[in-house]
Amino acid sequence: MKQQKNLFANLGADLPSGLVVFLVALPLCLGIALASGAPFFSGIISGIIGGIVIGMLSNSPLSVSGPAAGLAALVLGAITSIGDFSLFLCAVFIAGILQMLLGMAKMGGIANYIPGSVIKGMLTSIGILIIAKQIPHAFGYDKDEKGNITELMPYGNEDLHELLQPLQHIEVGVFLLCLVSILIMLAWDKPFIKKRAGFVPGALVAVIVSVVINEIWIKTGSALAVQNEHLVQIKAASSASEFFSFFTLPDFNGFMNGTVIVYGIVIAIIASLETLLSIEAVDNLDPQRRVTNTNKELFAQGVGNTVAGLVGGLPVTSVIVRSSANVNAGGKSKLSTIVHGMMLLISVILIPGLLNKIPLSALAAILLLTGYKLAKPAVFKSFWTAGKFQFIPFIVTVVVIIAVDLFAVFPAVSGKGLLVGVMAGIVAATGSILYGNLKNSYYFHSENHRDGDVIQVRLSEEVSFLNKAAIRQTLDHMPENSTVVIDASTTKYIDYDVLELIKEFRDIKVPLKNIKLTLKGFKDAYKIENYSQVQSVH
Repeated sequence: MKQQKNLFANLGADLPSGLVVFLVALPLCLGIALASGAPFFSGIISGIIGGIVIGMLSNSPLSVSGPAAGLAALVLGAITSIGDFSLFLCAVFIAGILQMLLGMAKMGGIANYIPGSVIKGMLTSIGILIIAKQIPHAFGYDKDEKGNITELMPYGNEDLHELLQPLQHIEVGVFLLCLVSILIMLAWDKPFIKKRAGFVPGALVAVIVSVVINEIWIKTGSALAVQNEHLVQIKAASSASEFFSFFTLPDFNGFMNGTVIVYGIVIAIIASLETLLSIEAVDNLDPQRRVTNTNKELFAQGVGNTVAGLVGGLPVTSVIVRSSANVNAGGKSKLSTIVHGMMLLISVILIPGLLNKIPLSALAAILLLTGYKLAKPAVFKSFWTAGKFQFIPFIVTVVVIIAVDLFAVFPAVSGKGLLVGVMAGIVAATGSILYGNLKNSYYFHSENHRDGDVIQVRLSEEVSFLNKAAIRQTLDHMPENSTVVIDASTTKYIDYDVLELIKEFRDIKVPLKNIKLTLKGFKDAYKIENYSQVQSVH
């Protein structure tokens, strides 16, 4: 009873914020289903589950879960590779079980072990993929429901007529509605409008305006009118039993399918990373600075995805767009996300006919701007200015994901671009770390001295076997008759192989080249005696 009282303690703030989140989520649920090549109803189902199921279990007071744009490219590739949506649902179920296990294993801090440059590269490539997949829907030249920018790219030695063929099939009305929707959303972000009508989401306004314009075109018999094939298509139920028949059950044969299992693992990894990143961002936005237990959040997300897999939903994550809308609308507790989920459920039951009037190009416009925000040029510039050790893992992640998922450069891993790209990014980041470690294993300095060259070699705090080659090369090229100082004063660890290398230099190379050697700062544990062959070393 106490928990119920606490849940409704901020009802006055949570009800209106839940309404705002609902208005933000409704077009996004439909748009992400479109981008994922999945039934529109599946996007709504995930929104409902994210609001009600995860909302009840989540430890986060302000996070809002639902289908995520960041998973759209992965889901599209999975459905295409698996070939059947009911089989794909098994992958969602597997992902949910794995997330529950991750939560119970207290792996909520897993995101801390993925380099930020790789995560940002993943999000940037997702933005590019979203844009690429929505351009055909924006033009009305979508030969399949999934959309693909390559539909607009002729290949081979086509003549001029074939090259211009895509342009001849562009629906002017569809494109105009997309353009109007983009302009409305851009205008809605301007301070003048944001101060006066910021409580109404620009995406919702764009959808409503596009519906009104198209209805006018239809009523007046305009050639610009957008036909049914370019509109949302959600089934309308005449009874409760018919409504429940719309839910898609998983084909349990998928649990014996290797491709399904692999995608389940990939979805679990990517969805968990996206959730943990979103949770961290939401906690920073929380005016009360409450801290979410990420282990409990992973478990809640796992339950949500398990349910989604059983009833025909898309994978669910914590979503920063809806969560930030919740914070900005004044939400105080998780009641607001539960309210938004209930409103989604009511809308799909009571007004499916109205939802079916929404043009796909209006949803494409929402996703185009979402993709741009993830992949805008400023992101590339920031990593370029951050230096090569940040830029290289970032750009490797982006290029590999795009090459695999958009242009199918590597057919063997087609549809698994996110996982392959993240792995490539981690390898690049590891390589950068190793390279930096090799370069910084010691400080090398040579200065003029009246008796010849004094060469200072100061070892860093950690000297591992990875530094052996670089140190060997330096010691092997010491000039004859020089004075060499090897300083280990600041070291905390020197690898055995490196110590043996220094001993070899002392015992063999120094007498051969008539080098005056000074060893200082070596600890007793290194079993190398500190000594100097010169009177004074500066």
